[in-house]
Amino acid sequence: MLQIEIDEGSGFCFGVTTAIKKAEEELEKGRQLYCLGDIVHNSMEVERLAKRGLITINHDQLRELHNATVLLRAHGEPPETYELARKNNIEIIDATCPVVLALQRRIKNQYEKNGNSVACDLEKVDLETELKDRKKATASQIVIFGKLGHAEVLGLVGQTHSHAIVIEKFEDVQQLDFNRDIYLYSQTTKSLNEFHRIIEYIQEHISENAKFRSFDTICRQVANRMPNISLFAAKHDLVLFVAGRKSSNGKVLFHECLSVNSNSHQVESADEIDMEWFRNVHTVGICGATSTPKWLMEECRDEILRQTTEA
Repeated sequence: MLQIEIDEGSGFCFGVTTAIKKAEEELEKGRQLYCLGDIVHNSMEVERLAKRGLITINHDQLRELHNATVLLRAHGEPPETYELARKNNIEIIDATCPVVLALQRRIKNQYEKNGNSVACDLEKVDLETELKDRKKATASQIVIFGKLGHAEVLGLVGQTHSHAIVIEKFEDVQQLDFNRDIYLYSQTTKSLNEFHRIIEYIQEHISENAKFRSFDTICRQVANRMPNISLFAAKHDLVLFVAGRKSSNGKVLFHECLSVNSNSHQVESADEIDMEWFRNVHTVGICGATSTPKWLMEECRDEILRQTTEA
């Protein structure tokens, strides 16, 4: 008989759980609620909440919205979003993950510390000091290891008025100017190993006259899933990885599953399961990303058992 195990460590991270809980609480009040972007990178969960009344909008639609209530998802938003909400009399339900929020503040503080928080009233500011601060600012680089265009990264870059440099992979680090100061941060869901490789490369190449500081801002709840999911994938004949294909975290974790178990398959829903995969298979491990709801993994398990029973 086919044995199926659902990974206890898989499923929503704290940030996503909180965002969905806040959305459900508001919807239960009977209020019209908008969400800026998909609340989670999982189409099935987005569809479930849409049926309950959650309306997903993009930034262009936000600009046209007035006198409404909008939920900000766990990924976070740049300062411009909050300013727009204030102008349009929009009530914000802020579900930004605390880890992301702390990272935004660190980047903003560093940006201002570098001399970028320059006053506009020249009557109150010594011009020579201001020019010196501007020169200091251009001499340093705030670098974010993350995915270009990702909602979290857009929010982080926004803390620097789009002056931060984004590197997506290890090879991109060569584009940095090693004669200038470098302050390195990471998107919270990136690979810890690759982040350490980037740190080592910069340490080896940074000029003696330049300063380099790195800040490990990777969420441990996410990072710790890498070794755990490897152990889980290795002990099963087949791995069914359930995640939306837009999920950055899902891509990283699925790659990890494949690296230890070549008989790994990714699906977004139970409809994508191919029973041909299960020939000569005795044990199946079902796992997922930080954007994967438990109910969806359970639904996939039930579908496999149903088709196995009917066969």
